[in-house]
Amino acid sequence: MSAETSDLTKVDSAVSGLSSSPTEEKKGHRRASSSAAGVYNINDLEKEGKELQIAKETQKLNWKMNTSPATLDDKETLKKFLTTPPVKKIDLHFPLGLEVTARNLKGVTIKDALDAIHKQFKKKADDELELPVLAGFEWDKEESWTRLIVHQKKEGAPSSGGKKKNKKDTYDE
Repeated sequence: MSAETSDLTKVDSAVSGLSSSPTEEKKGHRRASSSAAGVYNINDLEKEGKELQIAKETQKLNWKMNTSPATLDDKETLKKFLTTPPVKKIDLHFPLGLEVTARNLKGVTIKDALDAIHKQFKKKADDELELPVLAGFEWDKEESWTRLIVHQKKEGAPSSGGKKKNKKDTYDE
């Protein structure tokens, strides 16, 4: 019987000795691979005092917030980084107080931001939204370094409605 207990103690000590070290190694390895080079944590940028530049393309999208970003024609714009330098996550603040967070460990793109906004508004009907179209983003470092203010407007660009008006004009003549 004493032989059995000594075997058990050896097994127990071996198991307890191994259990802690591999998990530590796995965690360290996993973290290193998940972040891309040149992508910053927004809090680090604030400490260093680096300024953010927002992609100007966001102002020209005329995207309705309750429609999927996939419906936009300009697919190349969606792939561009939302900010320069690229960040892993950024909060998007609406004037009425709603705040959504766009995240991407390889750098938040315009599509990531639109996806985060769409998730909040996809169940809303057009008439439920007072300002349904995205007008652009604003970064106000005085108010908050780590978030962008979302600007909205009532309607999209007049160019989309302008074509219809031209057709009506030709019928009238």
